[in-house]
Amino acid sequence: MKVFAILSVLAVSVYCGEIQETPSGLKVEYLTKPDVCEKFAKNGDMLEMHYTGTLEDGKKFDSSRDRAEPFKFQIGVGQVIKGWEEGVQGMCVGETRKLMVPPALGYGDQGAGDIIPGGATLIFDVELINIEEGPTPVNVFKQIDADGDKALTRDEISGYLKQQVETMQAAGGEQGEEAKKMLEDQDKLVEEIFAHEDKDKDGVISHEEFSGPKHDEL
Repeated sequence: MKVFAILSVLAVSVYCGEIQETPSGLKVEYLTKPDVCEKFAKNGDMLEMHYTGTLEDGKKFDSSRDRAEPFKFQIGVGQVIKGWEEGVQGMCVGETRKLMVPPALGYGDQGAGDIIPGGATLIFDVELINIEEGPTPVNVFKQIDADGDKALTRDEISGYLKQQVETMQAAGGEQGEEAKKMLEDQDKLVEEIFAHEDKDKDGVISHEEFSGPKHDEL
């Protein structure tokens, strides 16, 4: 936690309008910042943010502002792309930033459906609306890694999805219907997960490659 405290202090010293590039290739432009900032975003927090996402040519592909509904997520547990995980660290409520996310920190060479092409650099204008204490994260990697070798196989991913489906089916209602669809698409889901997570294409997903929750403590 000391690391994030240090990052927060460094973030305060950055001048608005300045663009910084991190070692990972992420570029962050600090747009506006409140005069008083008592709490900084850190791993484990639940954040509410408004954002607008565009491609380098200016084409908008998504915006929470258009929906008039902030995006809520827990930082540091793999719920968002790596560019966001890194780029919103140290933000305070009311602060705005522009994140210029290279493909390696976004959706890589495969892109995302028909909306984001492969190899795309993504531009996000983000505003932090609220910070709350988040729940204790679950180590999903450990749950999937049945043999404990720190590498996830297709069989392990498939087995984990099957467990999730059975839990959802037991709950019934809308979750039961969603479980039915997941069961029908399970093989496709496994391949989609590998396409996104198996960066070196060696047939397993390493602990380093896995972008989901994988730490017992933050």
